[in-house]
Amino acid sequence: MESKMAELRDAGMTSKAWPFEEARRLLKRYEAAPPEKGHVLFETGYGPSGLPHIGTFGEVARTTMIRRAFEAISDIPTRLICFSDDMDGMRKVPDNVPNAGMLREHLQKPLTSVPDPFGTHESFGHHNNAMLRRFLDTFGFEYEFYSATEYYRSGRFDAVLKRAVERYDDVMKVMLKSLREERQQTYSIFLPIHPETGRVLYVPLKEVNAQDFTVTFDDEEGREWTLPVTGGNVKLQWKPDFGARWAALDVDFEMYGKDHSTNTPIYDRICEILGGRKPEHFTYELFLDQNGEKISKSKGNGLSIDAWLTYASTESLSYFMFQKPKTAKRMHFDVIPKAMDEYHQQLRAYAGQDAAQRANNPVWHIHGGDVPQSHMVVPFSMLLNLASVAGAEDRETLWGFIRRYAPEATPETHTDLDAAAGYAVRYYNDFVKPEKVYRAPTEQEAEALDTLRNALRAYEGPADGDALQQVVFDVGRDRFDPMRDWFRALYEVLLGASQGPRFGGFIALYGVDNTIRLIDRALAGELS
Repeated sequence: MESKMAELRDAGMTSKAWPFEEARRLLKRYEAAPPEKGHVLFETGYGPSGLPHIGTFGEVARTTMIRRAFEAISDIPTRLICFSDDMDGMRKVPDNVPNAGMLREHLQKPLTSVPDPFGTHESFGHHNNAMLRRFLDTFGFEYEFYSATEYYRSGRFDAVLKRAVERYDDVMKVMLKSLREERQQTYSIFLPIHPETGRVLYVPLKEVNAQDFTVTFDDEEGREWTLPVTGGNVKLQWKPDFGARWAALDVDFEMYGKDHSTNTPIYDRICEILGGRKPEHFTYELFLDQNGEKISKSKGNGLSIDAWLTYASTESLSYFMFQKPKTAKRMHFDVIPKAMDEYHQQLRAYAGQDAAQRANNPVWHIHGGDVPQSHMVVPFSMLLNLASVAGAEDRETLWGFIRRYAPEATPETHTDLDAAAGYAVRYYNDFVKPEKVYRAPTEQEAEALDTLRNALRAYEGPADGDALQQVVFDVGRDRFDPMRDWFRALYEVLLGASQGPRFGGFIALYGVDNTIRLIDRALAGELS
């Protein structure tokens, strides 16, 4: 066991997988001495202004991958906190929640002071925090949840808030450089919480008092107020809040989207002014919906976590998140089948790999080294095509074919395959079936299909995908140039799709006799 751990550590120190590259960069932070706090602290942030989306999950998943890589190459203990900025004022009503009219009455109140439009939690902020935690728990992440409201009101941020008062001018200099002139005239790093209305106020400050740690301001009605900066009476604007949180918690690593990248020097400098050491960062590209627009919590566009898990496994989503984090990702339903199949391809490869190859394999980073075995004897894309030609309404229909193709497989012994069959049926009925369009074969294609049918009738070999693929290839070789026109014809005429599986494998799964009958129906015009 120790030798395997040593091999993995050595492999991780040279691996080109991005989690190991980030882990090595973080390890250099403490090459002189270990952290005084006794651990390395990873942080992810969440703004609960809307329902958590798949990008929020991705941030935690990717941070966890770096954390696992760090633990493989270092003996320093680690912690991961998920911090919710739930004291932020609600600036607008999200498009994807009920009781919008009720919410409008509470604009600018902290999210944990806004009633829950779903009627299930103490506040809208509490509801969204609970959703996030449920999502994260579904994936088995190890994390600690922190609430900004709790930290501000309990006094845990008091020390850094007092320091912000003492060093107010220095922090303001950093911020004012980044603001337009008209914004500079009214800007303050502190946002008072109105004692009567409970709203977060964006008002100029008349005084910031470093003797008693108070701020003085006029509200919208011209009344003057003086409030202590401690105890949840004020909160920091979001950019200063980033740096102050890093300083207060002694954060070592945080990743965030590309839209934050221009603010990184601001966050870092404020952290340093407030007595902290700036953390290591990782900036990832944004997630896009099917139209190429940025995914938004308030719009609810793009794939949700629940939607992905309706049609595919949790591991396939983690695999998708592992791939090219520096590249913008379009999050739509059509990316799911590829992620499912590639994840299982990597699982099958893992068993025969050495330590160096395993350190580069996404499944090590998904499972933290405890990598399961794949029982997907039928690819997910093939299950989708099988569901299509069989008109499957339930997974048992698919198992009728699977048992003949792989007699050793059962739902009990091949649980991942059984789950995939259920996903495939749902995916087919919701996405493939409504879009399925058959076409009649051309004269050339009809002649080729007739020849293929006769060749299959004469076939006496086993239900072997490679052997049957050769039969299909032999028919098309002398008739089509390029050969992809032949396979496209098979997909469009027999499956009602523009692309499809390796056709020999499909015949082996669906059955030679069933495929012959399918060709008969196509040539008789019964499909189109």
